[in-house]
Amino acid sequence: MDKDLQGKVILLTGATEGIGRAAAGQFAARGASLTIVGRNAEKTARVLAELKAESSNEQLASIVADLSQMSEVRRVAKEFRARHERLDVLANNAGAVFTSRQVSADGLEMTFALNHVGYFLLTSLLLDLLQKTPGARVVSTSSGAHMMGKIDFDDIARREKGFSGWGVYGSSKLANILFTRELARRLKDSGATANCLHPGFVQTRFALNNQGLMASAVKLTAALFARSPEKGAETLVWLATSPEAANVSGEYFHDRKVARTAALARDDALVAKLWDFSEKRRAVSA
Repeated sequence: MDKDLQGKVILLTGATEGIGRAAAGQFAARGASLTIVGRNAEKTARVLAELKAESSNEQLASIVADLSQMSEVRRVAKEFRARHERLDVLANNAGAVFTSRQVSADGLEMTFALNHVGYFLLTSLLLDLLQKTPGARVVSTSSGAHMMGKIDFDDIARREKGFSGWGVYGSSKLANILFTRELARRLKDSGATANCLHPGFVQTRFALNNQGLMASAVKLTAALFARSPEKGAETLVWLATSPEAANVSGEYFHDRKVARTAALARDDALVAKLWDFSEKRRAVSA
C-alpha cells in the first residue's frame, strides 16, 4: 500500500472495534501519524501493538478515555495538543446504543453524552488546529437510524420523560448530521471541511454491550445480513483521504455518495438551536 498519508496527522475515536479498527489499519498502513482513542486500556494497547506490527509504522499512538465524560474528552484534547501542532483529520467514530436509560458522569443520558456531546466537545476543543491545517477534514459517523430521530430540547439531554433505546440512538445520529452542517458552515473560510456518513449495517460488536433480546437479535441479524468492517469503513476512509472529497462539506454520505436525509436533518433553525444548546452544555462542564 502506498505511503500517501505520510506527514498527515489523524485522530480517530472508537478505533479498537469494527469500522474504527478497520479504518485505523488503513490509515496506519498508508503512513499517517495516527492517534487512536479507545475506552478499554488493555484492548487499546493490544490494537496499537497490532497496528504497528501490521504497518511497520512507528508514528502511532493511543489515548485511553471514556468519551461519554466531558472531563475525559477535555483530557484527550489536551494530550493530543501536547503532541501535535496540526490536525489533518479528526474522525469522530466512537458511539453506542443503550437499551436501558443510563446516566453519564455529567448527568447526561449516556447515548446523547457519547454519540453527540463527545463529538461536539472534542471537535470544539481542537477547532483551532483544524482551522490552521491546510485541507483539514472532520469526519463523523452518523447512521441511517437518524431517520427515526427527533430533537426535543426539553428532554434530549436527560431523557427523563421515557426511554426507547433505538429511538434515542436515532436522535443522537440526527444530531450528528445537524452538527456536521453547522460545523461545515463555521469552517468554510478556513478551507477545512466537515462531513458525516452512514456506514451501513456492519458486522461488529455494536449493541452487544446490552443484554437479552437486543444482543441476541443483533448477533443473528449481523450473521445473516451485515457487511464487513472493512466495507463499513470504506466511506469514512474515503471522506478522510480522497481527493474527490476534498472540496465537499456539510454532507451526509453512504457508500461514497451523498445520501438522502430526513427532513429534520435539513432544518436550518434546528441546526442553529442544537449548536447553541450544545455550547451551553459545554460551558457548564468547563
